[in-house]
Amino acid sequence: MNPKRKQRLYLTVFLFLIAGGVTTLLIQISGENMNMFYPPEDVVSGKAPVGERLRAGGMVLDGSVIRSSQDLGVTFVLTDHQGSEFSVRYTGILPDLFREGQGILVEGQLSDSGVLDATEVLAKHDENYMPPELMELQTADQAQTPRPVMSGYPDSSVAPPSSGSLQMPSSQGPSDDS
Repeated sequence: MNPKRKQRLYLTVFLFLIAGGVTTLLIQISGENMNMFYPPEDVVSGKAPVGERLRAGGMVLDGSVIRSSQDLGVTFVLTDHQGSEFSVRYTGILPDLFREGQGILVEGQLSDSGVLDATEVLAKHDENYMPPELMELQTADQAQTPRPVMSGYPDSSVAPPSSGSLQMPSSQGPSDDS
């Protein structure tokens, strides 16, 4: 075999081995960091893995929030309102939007007893959400800002004129005075 051709063959094989190794590492790393999402039905039915990190979501059941008197611990029940419910235990500061009946996403580990020990709680909101601080500022600004007076426009308390009294100006086209 020609030495130049042999060198190219070795280089090609070496590059394929490196590319295969990098691809294998990327697949292995992405599989380790993946958190699967499970609805309440899957958590209750046993499809969610016990002892592994996972995400679950649902609605906070009304009347299920129990706060600890000693620390920031809270226990609540997530449901899909179709008969599947499971308990969540969390210690930490809850989001401002957390309340009963609210959609919640929790991340943590499922214990053998079926209680999810959450490390993170996220509250879902719609696209019209505004943080409470900004809402207070906006309402305060509206209360302090006087409404502008527009002298050319009728007051909202005055009824608009009837359609018979409105006169539309006649439009005249260009004149041919030339």
